[in-house]
Amino acid sequence: MELRGKTALVTGGAARIGKAVCEALAREGCRVLVHYRRSSSAAAKLVRELLASGVGAASVEGTLDSESACRRIIARALEAFGSLDVLVNNASVFHKAALADVTERKLLDEFRVNLFAPIFLTREFARRKRKGHIVNILDRRISGTEAGCLPYLLTKKALAEFTTAAALELAPRITVNGVAPGPVLPPRGTGRWKVSEAAGHLPLGRRPSPVDVASAVVFLLKADATTGQVIYVDGGQHLLGDRAAGR
Repeated sequence: MELRGKTALVTGGAARIGKAVCEALAREGCRVLVHYRRSSSAAAKLVRELLASGVGAASVEGTLDSESACRRIIARALEAFGSLDVLVNNASVFHKAALADVTERKLLDEFRVNLFAPIFLTREFARRKRKGHIVNILDRRISGTEAGCLPYLLTKKALAEFTTAAALELAPRITVNGVAPGPVLPPRGTGRWKVSEAAGHLPLGRRPSPVDVASAVVFLLKADATTGQVIYVDGGQHLLGDRAAGR
């Protein structure tokens, strides 16, 4: 798909990987809708920067905690520019929680944002669009197992399965693909020493950047003959399976 002149919605688009995706889409001449929940200042700043670069841009506020909230986000996105061609399901939450610490609330909090929201957004996007492209942001962890983050791990593995299932169900109108980043950015507030420790072994010897992830997203959006695929952007870490985290 030629992205110039198209309109894209990026959930969690105000910071980190989402911001890089918004900027990459803007460089392709795409109008960008920056979704945010709390990062209103960051979203407004990014929109100003994108507008200054000569592309259309707007912000879309909304939670991702219910089916109705997801419908409202798609509706607001359509109202902004009158069309919507691309959906990038980037927003997610991550909390450390081993099995012994898992509660119903912790499970639901992560499943609502990381899995249920992409499903509801995809369904609403498909209901309103004759043709389009969707990319889900996954995680390198889908290739193996990792202790200590059970709810998050389950949500991303389920989202990977949804990606392939939706790709088949929505073909040929809409492509659905995924990008699985590795240790792109440390959690907020993490010092440099912990960053190095948390990354684990990288076969390529290089931590991927948000720009690397965004480039993979753009590639998949342009690939009209590709659907149901996942691109790992993790320095080769998925090749190590359960050894990826340094075990």
